[in-house]
Amino acid sequence: MGAGVIKGGGGGGRRGRRRRGKAAAMSEINVTPFVDVMLVLLIIFMVAAPLLTVGVPIELPDTAARSLPTEQEEPLSITMAADGRLLIQTTEVTEDTLIPRLQAIAAERTSDKIFLRADGGIPYARVAQLMGALNSAGFNSIGLVTDTDGPTFGGGN
Repeated sequence: MGAGVIKGGGGGGRRGRRRRGKAAAMSEINVTPFVDVMLVLLIIFMVAAPLLTVGVPIELPDTAARSLPTEQEEPLSITMAADGRLLIQTTEVTEDTLIPRLQAIAAERTSDKIFLRADGGIPYARVAQLMGALNSAGFNSIGLVTDTDGPTFGGGN
């Protein structure tokens, strides 16, 4: 891909000599195909990167709240599925091991921010209990994750 043959001795590397009758190998590399391949790979990765976010499928409640600003540290999220399962990021944990695991995680992190993803069908008392457990584990800044563009408090969209 890029090597070729120059016939007739014109336009090569050494200008003083010209070989007649013999074909000289071209020593320049053609960079255009390489750039084309790199651009195609760049587009593929740009399209595929947003699809790589992994999460547990739950039905988040719709609200009119705005999203929180991003941070340098990867956000920690707790998910409470409709069937009652608890997940730290994507790892399922039991209720007994939740607080010790969160305390160990809080000791390694610089931020006390955590995001709570709870299914909309879970009773509020259960979500409040989980928020109390998160607070006792050392996470004082709890963000509730919802879907945007939902109904506002006054009933309008």
